[in-house]
Amino acid sequence: MKTNLGRMIGTALLAATLTNAAEKKFEATWAALDQRPCPQWFLDAKFGVFIHWGLYSVPAWGKVGEYAEWYWQKMANQKPDNVWWRFHVKNFGADFDYQAFAPRFTAELFNAEQWASLFERAGIKYVVPTSKHHEGFCLWPSAEASKTWGRPWNAVEIGPKRDLMDELAKATRAHNMKFGFYYSLYEWFNPLWKTDKPRYVSEHMFPQFKDVVTRYSPAIIFSDGEWDLPSKDWHSEELLAWLFNEAPCRDEVVINDRWGKDCRHKHGGYWTTEYAAGLKDGAHPWEESRGMAHSYGLNRAERVGDYKTGREFIMVLVDLVSRGGNLLLDIGPDADGTIPPLMEQRLLEIGDWLKVNGEAIYGSRCAGRSCQWTGGNKPEQKFGEYMIKYSLMDQIGQAPKNGVAVKQVFFTKKPDALYAITAGWPGKQLVLRDVRVPAGAAVTLLGVAGALPTQLDGTTLTITTPDLGPDAAPCRHAYTFKITGADALPEK
Repeated sequence: MKTNLGRMIGTALLAATLTNAAEKKFEATWAALDQRPCPQWFLDAKFGVFIHWGLYSVPAWGKVGEYAEWYWQKMANQKPDNVWWRFHVKNFGADFDYQAFAPRFTAELFNAEQWASLFERAGIKYVVPTSKHHEGFCLWPSAEASKTWGRPWNAVEIGPKRDLMDELAKATRAHNMKFGFYYSLYEWFNPLWKTDKPRYVSEHMFPQFKDVVTRYSPAIIFSDGEWDLPSKDWHSEELLAWLFNEAPCRDEVVINDRWGKDCRHKHGGYWTTEYAAGLKDGAHPWEESRGMAHSYGLNRAERVGDYKTGREFIMVLVDLVSRGGNLLLDIGPDADGTIPPLMEQRLLEIGDWLKVNGEAIYGSRCAGRSCQWTGGNKPEQKFGEYMIKYSLMDQIGQAPKNGVAVKQVFFTKKPDALYAITAGWPGKQLVLRDVRVPAGAAVTLLGVAGALPTQLDGTTLTITTPDLGPDAAPCRHAYTFKITGADALPEK
């Protein structure tokens, strides 16, 4: 009787706690908004897919090394020495307006179920399509878009004549992944933006943002295009107070830090980095986003040599996660709705690796230090928000390179285990330095049955690796050794 009464009291207290949390109101100030904790699902997910898909997917071209989704803005400079403009004139004609791409954005081969199935097989945990990019064209039936542009400017009224966001949201959730979207605050050539920015914010951006949030109840919002105005002029604090207090997704939604030119790595939710090295540690939630080559949107000028290999993406994922970050890896579908096969192959190669090693990635946290270096001089790695040099493949291996140290092992942690993920096969033995291992701790190699022989000498653990032939290896590229109850000691 006392046990049942205790359970009833506990249940009542828990319900009251949840009710109080749900009723918490956030004031429209950064001081208040920044106190909102990041929902745990994002900290556990680690791996998402970015999708840049819009009218720019019709020309699907750009100068290699630049972003093809900026096609309109780049070709608007109509000078003979502008390669973007020259490409446009040659292939579409000088009198072909960008807006004329809308009917050609057909998505006739788009199959949301096929996309979602691919993402699930790739080990993706959250999906982030561009609801609209800086061109302003919307993938959902946005009334504000067509009104302020004075033309059909969404995928339901022109082009596919389908609610692409709705189809993808339903398929994503049916495959147990989180669904969200990218949303650009500004629009390059929107007539209202060009003539009256305050009216654009109040009459276009505000109601449009609330519409897309209410329709699709996103678990994550990647805001962008914020750099022309401070957050006060965007009224971002008021908008986010509405999101956290009233929106249907208020308890689940995760936001980034792009809400005004004064915000990145200062205000909002997780910090963003772009084609960079991520951040040094997990002191604050963060996410690195990048395309598979040089562009987010599909760029037909990019060839296979411009694409990173599956091995590199696996190592980048491991490196970022070991430092407490997430990877948002981008694909650029074709205007017909197909994902280029090379992009599919890269995703599936990552997914094959995660099937064996996902235990060390999903739900993991920083382990005390991110990696173990070999001997030699450590190379410097800078961290920052945009285009920071990141030569990871030159910095990994099992032996120094020309006297320069490399990252030999990456660490992740769960409450009951330390995971040591090697950059390549370590050989007959793996020696882990500066780890705290309890007596009798079991050591296993994920994907291989049975415990491995070990020798512990203070804080040095020597693991005898299994004798595996090429066809018996559980995976490729990186291998995960699980040590129960262990800790990695902080770097000295």
